[in-house]
Amino acid sequence: MAPPLSMDDSPVIPSSYFDVQIQQNNILPNKIPSFQKGSSKISEQTICTDNNNNNNVHHDLENDDDVVVKDYSKRAQWLRAAVLGANDGLLSTASLMMGVGSVRTDVKTMTLTGIAGLIAGACSMAIGEYVSVYSQYDIEISQMKRERAADRMDENEYDAKKKDLPSPFQAAAASAFAFACGAAVPLLAAAFVRNYHVRLGVVVVASSFALLGFGGIGAFLGRANIVKSSLRVLFGGWAAMGITFGLTKLVGQKTGV
Repeated sequence: MAPPLSMDDSPVIPSSYFDVQIQQNNILPNKIPSFQKGSSKISEQTICTDNNNNNNVHHDLENDDDVVVKDYSKRAQWLRAAVLGANDGLLSTASLMMGVGSVRTDVKTMTLTGIAGLIAGACSMAIGEYVSVYSQYDIEISQMKRERAADRMDENEYDAKKKDLPSPFQAAAASAFAFACGAAVPLLAAAFVRNYHVRLGVVVVASSFALLGFGGIGAFLGRANIVKSSLRVLFGGWAAMGITFGLTKLVGQKTGV
């Protein structure tokens, strides 16, 4: 009976064998166990490498948990609504003043027309926004109550979501303020110009620059092409002011008003 083999008598694996296997199978050297030449002992390089990788992954996950992600989507929506409200105030008031200016040449009439348009438009925007946001608020609250009754939402989650809902009063105030800011542009431009033709030109020029600015801001917030969007808003404003001026003047001539 042959004596048992000791560790020194174990078969020796030539290192060239592993070199051939690496080349044939495209195995990365740091992913295979390394053998000492002329022996059968395996180093712990692979185990150490795997442990280090696991530690790095665990450390990265811990760092990810500490990162606080801020949601700017609601802020962008509010800004975009404010820009649109200001654009509405600018365009509607400027068109109204141009229409009345086509049949009345005095500065007092145009200024009072602009003031009336500012007040009426701001109230209309505020009431419309209040009704719209309050309707959405009621729908969201009803849905949250149904989920809480079905035990799919606890009290803390309900309170947190309720606080995140938009306020109808804030939305109404923001819409009215944005409209008034836009309407103030043509109103201030015309209030201090006595000459009739110069006054009309100043209103058109001031409104054009404001339309370009509002169109650019809205395009930036909506991630659209700034140049195309600005020009689109500008041409639309020119069309609105021109149509209002022309039709009002035509009606004034036909009716003698």
